[in-house]
Amino acid sequence: MLEYRVAARRIDAHGSVATTKQAEVVLDTDVAGRVDAFNPAELFLASIAACMIKGVERVTPMLHFQLRGVEVTLHGVRQDSPPKMISVTYELVVDTDEDDRRLELLHTNVRKYGTISNTVAEVTHLEGVIRRKG
Repeated sequence: MLEYRVAARRIDAHGSVATTKQAEVVLDTDVAGRVDAFNPAELFLASIAACMIKGVERVTPMLHFQLRGVEVTLHGVRQDSPPKMISVTYELVVDTDEDDRRLELLHTNVRKYGTISNTVAEVTHLEGVIRRKG
């Protein structure tokens, strides 16, 4: 089993910082919000995006899949009472010359082996598409 550790601390009423290894991320924990940091919902979506891109990096060598780049755009819908994410949709855009069948194979593998995306899919509606850039 793998284990992960992150520590977070309040800086002031406008923000906090999370650290792991030698990295840190400024967090928007201000009740009024701030434009220069990710709020918790945005961090949640970013973790799904990072999981998908990391999944692409993991499976492309095994599939001998050639690409020039990957982008993910996500949209989350939050209900107010009780507060929770009720759905996440995404668009995974791959800059590649691979055919449509291979593109779908990449998508299947990214969805099947993503730690974060699998966890999210267990508790909320997660759906999306893969498409070729261009």
